[in-house]
Amino acid sequence: MSKFHLILAALTISTAIPASIFIAPVPALAQERPASFADLVEKLSPAVVNISTTQKIKNGNMMGGMQFQFPDSPEMEPFRDFFERFAGPQMGQPMEQDVQSLGSGFIIDASGYVITNNHVVDQAFEITVTLTDNSKYKAKIIGRDKKTDLALLKIEAKKDLPFVTLGDSDAMRVGDWVIAIGNPFGLGGSVTQGIISARQRSINSGPFDDFLQTDASINRGNSGGPLFNIKGEVIGINSAIFSPSMGGGSVGIGFAIPTSLAKPVISQLKEFGRTHRGWLGVKIQEVSEEIADSVGLEKPIGALVLEVSKDSPADKIGIVPGDIITSFDGKEITEMRYLPRIVAETKNGKTVPITYWRKNAYKTAQITIKELDEKAEEAQDDEDNGNYDNQKRKSGSESLLGMNVTPLTPQLRSRLRMDNKKDGLVVLDVENNSETAKRGLQRGDVIIDVGNEPVKSFADLKSAIDNARKAGRKFALLKISRRNEEAFLTLPLEESKK
Repeated sequence: MSKFHLILAALTISTAIPASIFIAPVPALAQERPASFADLVEKLSPAVVNISTTQKIKNGNMMGGMQFQFPDSPEMEPFRDFFERFAGPQMGQPMEQDVQSLGSGFIIDASGYVITNNHVVDQAFEITVTLTDNSKYKAKIIGRDKKTDLALLKIEAKKDLPFVTLGDSDAMRVGDWVIAIGNPFGLGGSVTQGIISARQRSINSGPFDDFLQTDASINRGNSGGPLFNIKGEVIGINSAIFSPSMGGGSVGIGFAIPTSLAKPVISQLKEFGRTHRGWLGVKIQEVSEEIADSVGLEKPIGALVLEVSKDSPADKIGIVPGDIITSFDGKEITEMRYLPRIVAETKNGKTVPITYWRKNAYKTAQITIKELDEKAEEAQDDEDNGNYDNQKRKSGSESLLGMNVTPLTPQLRSRLRMDNKKDGLVVLDVENNSETAKRGLQRGDVIIDVGNEPVKSFADLKSAIDNARKAGRKFALLKISRRNEEAFLTLPLEESKK
């Protein structure tokens, strides 16, 4: 799988089939494969559109992408004058150019609302929607949502437009027939058929991953196009594929956003131009079998809390890093990825029960959800923590479980830009090929606590490790800070054998 690429399928051209008005869902037998899909395709195709966009990007320059700068010396001045006279002072500077991209979409009501992928229209200053009768309309963006990769457009026509309806993706089963219509590689109006290969797929594209997987051929240009059931209802929005090449050829593994996820998003984009999501105020990660063992859980379920935002709903009820949320609003969190979606769909101001695991016991509380401020969510830039060899030689560092650590000094705190309220042990070195290295611990990481117990000294670390061993744990749970992002990882309690 490491040789495969996740491709966002965008690139297409217009189609040409006469338009009709309302496209009613077509009755179908209980998932029996029809002798032909022709009648169904003829009814559905007029509502599937081609979307072309134009974007301005700074990419490359007159030196072929290389930034050229003359040395600052008098000897070079004649050459600089010659160069700028004939090539212009802009030589070597980035060039702004228009870039066109293509994708698919589909009309969802007669007034001209169109659904597509966010990545199809992202950063576009001009959007053109082409219908199957080759009529073209300028489109405006009503709203976009990066987290689900959905966008809602609007075109103005002087007539009612053909449209399709959104069906129930939750009713789809693995093995059910599906049809994809779109514009792969500029081949307009292409139709492919297949089955639902899997449900609830996560492809690490966002916090709400819940894709339908299909073997219906999806390629570049299908992005934003519909995936139909054999009743003629849209049950997915084609979005991405796995491909062995960067060219984006189909190998029978395509992904579509289910309508169960898309419906509330589209409804909010239509009404407000943006999404309104619930906010819990925590950063989370998956609970592995080793993490579950290290905290005494019988099986790996729930979402492990990494950080809690100040004055957030979680903070107000006393949730702390290391807690494992196992239920929210009566819904069991069997996997970490389910929690963000359940919380996001919770209305602002609603009070719901929440259950979490802490120190070998379940605790339950009532929590009142706030609305997520998405503009406040900003990615942190990676920072280079530098080389710690000198610090290792100078400090009174000590080693345990294949790692060399030292207390967090003022100098190291400044270098790592650590919060003054946080203490811990700085990892100066990790033994090559040790279990600790294999688990991902790195130089510059700061160990904040072990087994939910704070560590400020090597004695604290050794005591926490000994306590975990006495409790019969096979692994120790470490909370670390890396570039001011906190995470948990597990370490085997047995020293690596050489």
